[in-house]
Amino acid sequence: MKDTSKETTLIHAGRNPHANHGIVNPPVYHCSTVLFPTLDALEESDRNPLEGIHYGRMGTPTSFAFEEAVAALEGGYRAVNTASGLAAIATGLMAFTKAGDHILVTDSAYGPTRRFCKETLAPYGVEVEFFDPAVGAGIEALLRPNTSVVFLESPGSLTFEVQDVPAITAAAKRVGATVMIDNTWATPLFFRPLEHGVDVSIHSATKYIVGHADAMLGVLVCRDEASWTAVKKAATRSGTTGGPDDLFLGLRGLRTLAVRLKQHQESALALAGWLAARPEVRRVLHPARPDFPGHALWKRDFGGSSGLFSIVIDPVPRAALAAMLDHLELFGMGYSWGGFESLILPTRPAAMRSATRWTDPGIVLRLHAGLESPDDLIRDLEHGFRRMRAAL
Repeated sequence: MKDTSKETTLIHAGRNPHANHGIVNPPVYHCSTVLFPTLDALEESDRNPLEGIHYGRMGTPTSFAFEEAVAALEGGYRAVNTASGLAAIATGLMAFTKAGDHILVTDSAYGPTRRFCKETLAPYGVEVEFFDPAVGAGIEALLRPNTSVVFLESPGSLTFEVQDVPAITAAAKRVGATVMIDNTWATPLFFRPLEHGVDVSIHSATKYIVGHADAMLGVLVCRDEASWTAVKKAATRSGTTGGPDDLFLGLRGLRTLAVRLKQHQESALALAGWLAARPEVRRVLHPARPDFPGHALWKRDFGGSSGLFSIVIDPVPRAALAAMLDHLELFGMGYSWGGFESLILPTRPAAMRSATRWTDPGIVLRLHAGLESPDDLIRDLEHGFRRMRAAL
């Protein structure tokens, strides 16, 4: 399937109907114990437990189908599934770090990524250093002989800084560091990090891949056999794996990813354009907008934009903000994103920075444009702004 489009790959990768009585979707295997017919077969499986069907935690036809599909979509060697996006991040970091190592993590990283690095890796002897996401080739000055990992997230999922991934990976390779990236925002449809030198591309499949706000799932796509082996060992040792029903939902979501992302992108850009003209809005943080500081990098490296972006509104009393948010009819307030539903969330970027400073005094609202009509979403926000002004 090397010559097919990404849209076609989404439909056909990870499927083998003729091996399953002609059934279109791979079956769901609920499994813990795997039985072996002979002692020879048992011992052969023990010699290479990372391959084949050995024990439920090691993989089943359901997980193999999901991993095959995502790896094909992203152009990777192979993939490893986990129980959540955070589990995928933790697994990737544990696979390539040990006591005495130094790692570099973008200052715009997902909050739980920061906490795992600071509260789990650091106490075990890994030195964690956060860096300015705009550093680009300047990361050379931060690299050390013992730098084992450079962790990227582009765009950042709160303030959407776009990183110069090729420049960072080129510098990291010179000291032998493994580069990994949280690619959840773009999905493999809009950015293929492995083509830019990244070793491990990580997705919270909970978000756009599942796409229906009903499953927890993570996946790591590895550039080569060596990186896959390290990640697979880390996953099996820690016992993290997606449940069979969630893996099935991930496969189901993949099939419609392209058409859903097209609508997410269109709606988010429509909302961003409308919001940019609102008097209450100080800034729109959306990489696909020409006025965004990282737009040139986004345009160079990305094939599209998803439904997640932020706005900065003028400071208002909490009661006025509550008047806006509490009575929205279509935008729910809640964590996560990537599903069919629209979401809005007040955030505090300043509380999650250490290498850089977030100094804008405005209120940052993160929005996810779902699959509702953009006109209806705009009306909902318009009514919210009206309530906010009335409460001032």
